[in-house]
Amino acid sequence: MHTKMVTMAAQKRIALVAHDNMKSELIKWARTHKDKLIGHQLYATGTTGNLLHKELGVKIDALISGPLGGDQQLGGMIAEGKIDVLIFFWDPFEPMPHDPDIKALLRVAAVWNIPIACSVSSANFLVSSPLFSNEFERQIPDYERYLKERL
Repeated sequence: MHTKMVTMAAQKRIALVAHDNMKSELIKWARTHKDKLIGHQLYATGTTGNLLHKELGVKIDALISGPLGGDQQLGGMIAEGKIDVLIFFWDPFEPMPHDPDIKALLRVAAVWNIPIACSVSSANFLVSSPLFSNEFERQIPDYERYLKERL
């Protein structure tokens, strides 16, 4: 597979997602790191987005609810290059009926090589990195070149 380099801007487009049992953890984490988050464009799936907006008092671009397709909507945005970072507090002990959507979301985030944090610790590492608020070069699949060679 051919790859190419793309530049993430200093202002990131950050997706914030949490399973029901993890929403309070995400809100607590976001409140702690509000000063680092407000300089970025924030997205979230349905209920999580509404809760974050209410608790933080900051603009959150809310997508539809995860089980109704919000996870897939977010995956599409990642594939289109419209999301730079995924912070997804998922509950490893709770089987979810939309589990295939969640696995697909994590897979597409890995394919497009965006930073992913799935826990408080990994999210703390991510926001404390100097790359969080600076430009960053990342390698992504070059599907345009791939398709040209296939035709």
